[in-house]
Amino acid sequence: MLAAITRAVSPAINQCELTNLERVPIDLETARRQHRGYEAVLGSLGVKVVSLPAEEDLPDSVFVEDAAVVLDECAVLTRPGAASRRPEVESIARALAPYRELFTIQAPARVDGGDVLMVGKTIYVGQSTRSDLSAVRQIQNILAPYGYIVRAVPVVGCLHLKSAVTQLSGDTLLINPAWVDRACFPGVMFLEVDPAEAYAANVLRVGDAVVYQPSFPRTLERLEKAGIHPLLVDQSELGKAEGALTCCSLLFNA
Repeated sequence: MLAAITRAVSPAINQCELTNLERVPIDLETARRQHRGYEAVLGSLGVKVVSLPAEEDLPDSVFVEDAAVVLDECAVLTRPGAASRRPEVESIARALAPYRELFTIQAPARVDGGDVLMVGKTIYVGQSTRSDLSAVRQIQNILAPYGYIVRAVPVVGCLHLKSAVTQLSGDTLLINPAWVDRACFPGVMFLEVDPAEAYAANVLRVGDAVVYQPSFPRTLERLEKAGIHPLLVDQSELGKAEGALTCCSLLFNA
């Protein structure tokens, strides 16, 4: 069974960290309604949703992906690049403990889970404002016994690697080539986002299904032409906090 750890939207969401976007007001009730819709879509796909309560003093805590990297063999607790986000990890560790052996990234290394993309046994770690090479080395040391290869990938213009590229299927990535170089991902195929939709490269793969946002109709048309017919869920309000679909859950085999 697939399980997903999620967390309700914090009432402090308007104090979220921002790197590449101008701050605009986030409607809390709309964000919460959309997030409940996101959880409902996961449930409709047979996912067991473990929804954690909101953290009132942690504005970005709905973005649970950044606190951990969950693999079949273990989970790696991150050390988020923004100091304000590091307290989020404690409750995620408690939620994951029944499912996985836990490892922890040690200071001074920094890494957000949104910078970590797994394709088969290769793990790509974005080198962004939130993640550094020290974390790459630690992740490699932790995961080498399980047969994983870890590669650093430069990222420009966006918050996280998975703002720029995510996995559509076992052999295809959805990518914004303006933010990450295709050459960093050998041996795979690519579908490029429409150039007018810079933030359109984030899809959530759930088993054989793909979840996507209706905010990017031009890229959605490209997906449809490629034979990919996503389930649509609107997360536009959390997009104002530089959030995306993968950010809002930790999905793993339970």
